[in-house]
Order: sequence, then C-alpha cells, then structure tokens
Amino acid sequence: MSKIGSVGFVQQALIKNQFKIKKKFGQNFLTDSSILNNIVEAAGVTKQDAVIEIGPGLGALTEELCEKAGFVLAYEIDEDLIPILQDNLKKYQNYKILLKDILKANVEEDIELYLKEYKNIYVVANLPYYITTPILIGLLSKSLPIQRYVMMMQLEVANRICGKPSTKEYNALSVWIEYRAKATRIMKVPRTVFVPAPNVDSAVVRLDVYDALPIVAEDETIFSFVIRQCFAQRRKTLYNNLCLKYDKALIQQMLLDLDIAPSVRAEVLSLNDFVRISNYLTQNNK
Repeated sequence: MSKIGSVGFVQQALIKNQFKIKKKFGQNFLTDSSILNNIVEAAGVTKQDAVIEIGPGLGALTEELCEKAGFVLAYEIDEDLIPILQDNLKKYQNYKILLKDILKANVEEDIELYLKEYKNIYVVANLPYYITTPILIGLLSKSLPIQRYVMMMQLEVANRICGKPSTKEYNALSVWIEYRAKATRIMKVPRTVFVPAPNVDSAVVRLDVYDALPIVAEDETIFSFVIRQCFAQRRKTLYNNLCLKYDKALIQQMLLDLDIAPSVRAEVLSLNDFVRISNYLTQNNK
C-alpha cells in the first residue's frame, strides 16, 4: 500500500508543510492506493519504460511509477510542492521533477535530454481538470515519441473522449482523439477518494497512439477546423453548420459527390466521413 497515497499521509503532509491547496492549479490529491495501482497497471509500465507525469502533487502516483518504471519525468507547476515531493520520494533515484508548465514546456527537448535511452515512453497522470483538453491536444498534436497515455480526468471529459457516433457524448473532441489514438475508458473514480473532494466524479482513460494513422487527413489544420464546425451547433444539420463558413454551392456539391444526405447531423458520422469531408474541402475550397 502506498504510504504517500493514504488519507492520513496526505492530511499529515499538508499540515506538516503548512501547504495551502491552490484552486488555481486544480489540486486534488488522490488517496486510494487501489486506484493508484490500477492506473499503473493499465499503463503496463515496466523497468524498460519511461513515464512522463503531469502534476505529481504530493507524489502518490509518482511513488508507484518509480517502483515500476525505469525513469519518471514529472512536470509540476507549483514550486511550493517541489521540496515536499523531494522529501516524499527521497528513497528513489529514478525520477526528475521539472518546475514547468506543461502547456509551455518544450516536451520534445525534455524527452531528448532525459528519456532518449528508453524505447517506450508513456504519459501517466492525474490531470488538472481545468486544462485536460489543452494538455491532450497540445501533446497529441506534436510528433512526440509517446506510445500511450493513461490519465485521470473529469468523468464528463472522459466520456466525450471515448464517445461513439449517435451518442450524446460524441463530439469534435471524440473525432479528433479517434483520428490519433484508440481510446478506452478504464474505470470510473468517485470524487470521495480525493483530498479535497472535487465537485465531480472522475475516470481513467487509456489512449494507445497509432504507429501509423489508419486514415489520413491531407491537411490536419483543416480537418480540425472542419470537425469543430460540423459540431458547432448540434441541433443544426451538417449542411447548415458548414455553410456558416463555406460557400453553399460547394457544400451542396460536396454532399452530392460524397453521397451524404444534406439533412444528416454530425453526431451520426464516422471518423472516415469527417476525413472524406476534410479532404474534399482541402482539394476544392478556393
């Protein structure tokens, strides 16, 4: 059982270090060792692998990762947590804490500096709720040598990431993630296992990044724009949403050429459909 991950340890550590939890950083400390173990197990981490952790907090998940991984590179934005982390993890040598904002860090450069000897690199993290989507998009948009992501996040966001066509959870983020990785929801996590308890439940999601994209958008910038536009107003048809930004005659011809009904809504389309639409507009929009 993880000492750092116990309720008593978290409470004592906060009191001992006179640490004030900062809402602006979305700080909620996980206190259930079985969930910590499940996260690491879902990642499939071994001593041959390196792990990137985002927001290590007091080090509960970091401790589990140091036990299983070859090396852990942790990004922490709160400088007040650094000495606490170093004290909690003093028995380990296979980690490095970077005082950096992950949204501004040059992750590719850091990987080259600290993790280049490892073949497999995974991201394993309890993500701050308020920047979950920017973190995911920021990392997955880059050509980083990261094969897998296992992350705790707000339940609602997890459901959207794993959303399937013809469900209320399916949206532009679902499509954008599916284009790059296979998403699997591992487990739901109740709000009661955090200190302090957040206002919502969480979930653990695993993303297995494709070695090669199964289907390719000719222009990924246009692809990202198109899927956002298709879901701009869910009640509107695909035709009406696209006509807000594109010429009506072009959209009419595209739907005819691609054999897509003008009355269809974005929520019923597949990834393949969105890539076809994106590629058509890339080739024909002047």
